[in-house]
Amino acid sequence: MSSFIHPDRKTDLLRVSIGVVYLWFGGLKFFAGLSPAESLATETLARLSFGLIPGHICYLSLAFGETFIGVLLVVNRMVRVAVMAAIVHMLGTFTPILLLPQVCFNEPPFAITLVGQYIVKNIVIVSALLVIYPFEPPHPGKKTNIKKP
Repeated sequence: MSSFIHPDRKTDLLRVSIGVVYLWFGGLKFFAGLSPAESLATETLARLSFGLIPGHICYLSLAFGETFIGVLLVVNRMVRVAVMAAIVHMLGTFTPILLLPQVCFNEPPFAITLVGQYIVKNIVIVSALLVIYPFEPPHPGKKTNIKKP
């Protein structure tokens, strides 16, 4: 059975699509009131920084970080760094479930709000990031513990 997308291009498609999402969501954060996640992100970041860093500084840093990740993924540069940064970012996106459960759940732990759904869908992005992570094959002269059948 033939695939609609050439197998060599599937990870490119995932990489670029995740990059576009990061660019789009990060770009919205540069303009006050455009991102639907603005209040959630600002409140979460304020709590994570124990109030030591002003919310707008944290939020602007998030905008730069997301946009930078998006650019790297779209232009296919430093993909390993971008994927690792995105995974760390994604782990951070789950923190409102612990820090702000009243915003994420109607009836904990299963009846989630729209905000909760916005967060939980990131499981798919994490999985896609793991798929596009560029693992390097072992060097030809390097010894490995892998036995060939």
